[in-house]
Amino acid sequence: MESEHVRQEVYQFVVKGHLDSEWSEWFDGLTITMVDNGLTILTGPIVDQTALHGVLIKIRDLGLPLLSLTRIEPEIRQSVSNITLKM
Repeated sequence: MESEHVRQEVYQFVVKGHLDSEWSEWFDGLTITMVDNGLTILTGPIVDQTALHGVLIKIRDLGLPLLSLTRIEPEIRQSVSNITLKM
């Protein structure tokens, strides 16, 4: 019997306001990047739709306006990582 491969999707959340890296554990290990223009980018793998909704609920509970949510395609993940690091 062939084992099923569970593919985690990588998402990028952009919120208005600053969160420091100490929030990473609360956001299930997402990478947190503060941007000079008052935004924070949270990026990382999300195991399923339930986990995705869990992150959205946490953003809502903190009162942070969600500016964008993007699923990162596998081919462009590396280039997005490079762009995020340069910000």
